[in-house]
Amino acid sequence: MKRPKLKKASKRVTCSKRYKIQKKVRDHTRKLRKEAKKKGVSKRVKKDPGVPSSAPFKEEVLREAEQRRLQIEEEKEKKRQAKILERAQKRKKEKEVTSKETEPKAKKARQDEVGIQQGKPSAPDKNSKQYFCSELNKVIDASDVVIEVLDARDPLGCRCPQLEEAVLTREGNKKLILVLSKIDLVPKENVERWIQCLQLEFPVVAFKASTQIKDKTVRARKRTIVASNEVLDRSRAAACFGNRSLTELLASFAGNTQNEASLRVGVVGFPNVGKSSLVNSMKGILACNAGVKRGITKSMQEVHILKNVKLIDSPGVVASPSNPPASMALRSLQVEEGQESVLEAVRTLLKQCDHSQIMLQYNVPDFRNSLEFLTLFAKKHGYLQKGGVPNTEQAATAFLADWTGAKMSYHCKAPENHSLPTYMSDAVVAEMHNGWDLNNLKTGNEETLKGVKFPNQASSVSFISKGPTAGLLSVSDVSEEKPGAAATEREAEQNDENNEPEQTPKEAKETEAPEKPQKVLLKKQPGHVQFQSVPINVGLSAATTDDAYDFNTDFK
Repeated sequence: MKRPKLKKASKRVTCSKRYKIQKKVRDHTRKLRKEAKKKGVSKRVKKDPGVPSSAPFKEEVLREAEQRRLQIEEEKEKKRQAKILERAQKRKKEKEVTSKETEPKAKKARQDEVGIQQGKPSAPDKNSKQYFCSELNKVIDASDVVIEVLDARDPLGCRCPQLEEAVLTREGNKKLILVLSKIDLVPKENVERWIQCLQLEFPVVAFKASTQIKDKTVRARKRTIVASNEVLDRSRAAACFGNRSLTELLASFAGNTQNEASLRVGVVGFPNVGKSSLVNSMKGILACNAGVKRGITKSMQEVHILKNVKLIDSPGVVASPSNPPASMALRSLQVEEGQESVLEAVRTLLKQCDHSQIMLQYNVPDFRNSLEFLTLFAKKHGYLQKGGVPNTEQAATAFLADWTGAKMSYHCKAPENHSLPTYMSDAVVAEMHNGWDLNNLKTGNEETLKGVKFPNQASSVSFISKGPTAGLLSVSDVSEEKPGAAATEREAEQNDENNEPEQTPKEAKETEAPEKPQKVLLKKQPGHVQFQSVPINVGLSAATTDDAYDFNTDFK
């Protein structure tokens, strides 16, 4: 008969196998004992024989041994309590540090005021607008030449009249030049038009930064360019254009000056226009932190690019709250600081663009408002929450990162009729162009435009620029700023959009009819049923119908 299959394998073995295992174990333990005996190691713990009964003063010896044991236990308990107290103090210090970091700004300001009254110097807050303004002024004062970096997608919106006026009025005859960054995101005709327009005021350098800069400790390996690889497109990612032209321009200017010290060049501009990327591309390594998030650079940083040329990176210019909402969404840190939601910024940007171009750029169907667009955008990119609900917040963050980072291609038209700003004159323009090798600069810009691969005019979104963005440069301006016009305009636009119902043709006809009296809302009282009267509009049309009864007529 076949043995039935058991659930678990049997542990029984044959007697010969079991005896063999036991013999091997005995041999192994015997071997270990011999080796331990040779080394003089004994595992047996010698038992305390205690105090013999015949010993004199036995009770006193036992009493002393007990006291010694109690003393050792007390010392151990003291050490244990000291460790517990030390751990509690350490935990308390960590809680204080975290609470100081998360405490509200008003409380921090009050503590700073108390410290100032007591004569204690307070540490500056590196995230405050006052600190950014002071660092920017330091960069302007320490620079011989100031480079204002402009995003080629909206050069006019990146210009700050207050910054340019401050540079022109400072002592030391400072020079100001403009750098058009991110030119690979704008059509070529648009870039050429903007260079021609801006050159009427300041020298302009076309620039495309590298997006694959290595760390300081990791040097990029030199790769030999094979003839077959020369036909490949080198304008994307690691390739940088315009750095040679800008380096030669600064080197020639430094050579013409009689100053023995190195030429100090300050790099300024609004957040996320490409200041740190320009410095890294000129240096060739990751000297300054750069990223899609705005406000990464907190303080000034000096970087040597040549023996006699030094670049100074600076934090972004603080935008004034009196600017239009579109300018604040692109140039301000309101979203990062939590003063404005990402959804509001996306709503503002969508109003400045063509509806059909956004649909073609993001490959989404027709949408009625910004919320519907973000819902479609989230579904397309897989930004879903639990239950398959579209995450509009994450979609709005990604959309805003496309517009502020170096990904989205949009462009603004250059003005046809150019006029100088109020703070500039023909003499100032001549002085700004004096000392630079403009012929070499023109040749360098032409080479840059030949090497970069530009997007097609049809694939780029046309954007409506709101003009120059006002900035804050002094601490007094920051302390007295009031979000008046911009906030009012933003609230009005938001209310208009929220109050605008999506009407169908049938509803549009009904809205043309005279308004009906509104319903009066009654306050609910607990335990009582409230009845609401519905007003009935009895007009002439109702009285003249066939089935209506007229009580004024006597039917006899």
